[in-house]
Amino acid sequence: MNKFSITIFAPVKLELNISPLENWIPGIKRPLICAGPCSAETERQVLDTAKAIANIPQVRIFRSGLWKPRTRPGDFEGIGEKGLPWLQQVRQDTGLLTCVEVASPWHVEACLKHDIDILWLGARTVVNPFSVKEISASLKEVDIPVMVKNPMNPDLNLWIGAVERLQHAGIHKIIAIHRGFSAYKVAPYRNIPLWEIPIELKRLAPQLPIIVDPSHIGGHRDLISQLSQIAMDLTFDGLMIETHINPGEAWSDKNQQITPEALRLLIERLSVPTQTLNGKTESALGLMREQIDGFDDLLIETLSQRMRVIKDIGKVKKEKNISAFQIERWNEILNKRLELSEKYGLNTGFIKKILELIHKEALRIQTEGGDQSDSVTGKE
Repeated sequence: MNKFSITIFAPVKLELNISPLENWIPGIKRPLICAGPCSAETERQVLDTAKAIANIPQVRIFRSGLWKPRTRPGDFEGIGEKGLPWLQQVRQDTGLLTCVEVASPWHVEACLKHDIDILWLGARTVVNPFSVKEISASLKEVDIPVMVKNPMNPDLNLWIGAVERLQHAGIHKIIAIHRGFSAYKVAPYRNIPLWEIPIELKRLAPQLPIIVDPSHIGGHRDLISQLSQIAMDLTFDGLMIETHINPGEAWSDKNQQITPEALRLLIERLSVPTQTLNGKTESALGLMREQIDGFDDLLIETLSQRMRVIKDIGKVKKEKNISAFQIERWNEILNKRLELSEKYGLNTGFIKKILELIHKEALRIQTEGGDQSDSVTGKE
């Protein structure tokens, strides 16, 4: 059975106590913007970038990597603790909150000594519960905000687990960061967005602010604006955008960083949809939503009837010693349904994915002989 969907959409109850953003970032307005270079390189580069970013009113947080987890040795691994006084100077000169990625209790200790305002846990750290546990333990009785990136692999429970471990340590100022998920295959993005995962996190924990990192999702500056707009359309709370005074000369990830001026233009062009409805609009949407509910009920009822027939087919095949998978029949179903979908003006790629999921579940029912509810409840 495929556990991918269960990992993402497992019905869990989250007991989180999250402090609202407005309680610790005065005057905050959506979207929250966090910007700064991938890596701190020199004191001049950090200060020049910060001063240019500080001229953009919407930016509230200055981010900069000091310890860089590299895939292979030999690449620039960050300036380290040497850059912490530079960030102290950034806050003194600009008033921006400062934010640094930490991957060990030692990093945490160094940041606290230098009055860093916000810590963040990177994707490579979140993927390891041992590391998250150690960092959380080092934060007990420390009142500091922490931002949590999603793990590199698409596992919602790992992401949730990192937030919960911080909560157990007494951290209540938490922001989740969606930075996409690693993929082995070549894709249009550096990290695949899989928007359904942060959307599910939003559903399970509506009180948890979630911002999007379009720099790491896209991997190229030309994609940042488009991804930022998608994030706003999906009602996420803000953006973390890698910004460098001279991106072409950056020591790390130069292709996905933009200039402060490009950041200013991006923010000005962002359309931030309202999340409130007036009475007339709410009434019109209510009628259409009732129709949607009816269609969804019909879809579920039809699927239930289909799977009951599938179960009967499976019994017959077992009695007659017939293979559960019939390639000719599958091709016939796929071709006919896609042809019908095209006739009705539906996206055939979308319909193909649905048919493949239905077929996979049908094979599971036939081969395992289990109840239809097994794949939903997580039974094995």
